[in-house]
Amino acid sequence: MTAGRGRTLLLVTSVLLALVVGVVLATRSSGGDRSAVRPDGTEATPVLPSAASAGVPSVIVPGRPGEVAATLDPRALRDTAAPRYNSLDVWFVRMMIPHHGQALQMAALARDRAGSPGVRALAERIRSSQGAEVGVLQGWLDTRGLPREVAGHDHATMRGMQSASAVRRLAEARGEEFDRLFVRMMSDHHGGAVEMARDLLAVGVDRTLREFADGVVAEQRAEIARMRDLLAP
Repeated sequence: MTAGRGRTLLLVTSVLLALVVGVVLATRSSGGDRSAVRPDGTEATPVLPSAASAGVPSVIVPGRPGEVAATLDPRALRDTAAPRYNSLDVWFVRMMIPHHGQALQMAALARDRAGSPGVRALAERIRSSQGAEVGVLQGWLDTRGLPREVAGHDHATMRGMQSASAVRRLAEARGEEFDRLFVRMMSDHHGGAVEMARDLLAVGVDRTLREFADGVVAEQRAEIARMRDLLAP
């Protein structure tokens, strides 16, 4: 092989090599290969080509010790968390506030009308526990920026709610008659609250409210049994 032919062959080889390198670089810059390679030779999660062009900031996902971080397009991420609350959670809170309110109204009457010390003691327990619970329920709505009232809703239709005329009869009663009416009305009222709480436990998703509803079911069922015992012969 002459020196001239050798130089020509070397020149052709260099040109071909330059072309190959140019094609590889062009492919990578156009998004053909955007994988991050870890030290062990495996590929990290690739970057979505459209993220940078759309001006969306990337999310860096740290690798294991000794590995490079992977870069993700945040639009590829999905929010898999359960909803914090749903419409039944909100309904339950808004209805339970006035429901508790009537229980507090009836319990307040027992102080100077009840004939049985046991009825008075139970009424005070209801005032103490449900008064605090109303504050919890109001705070739940306030922290979420939700109104406490629903315009146009008739609270008298809620389960366990006593009619205005029945509450007036209770206010007019004294002694044994008051005790009998109080036990009957409050037992019915508690039963309605238990049903509302069970509805929430079936469909509601807020963890705090589910714990609250569990407490309503347990405590008010126990108080119903206690009230029945108070008037047992």
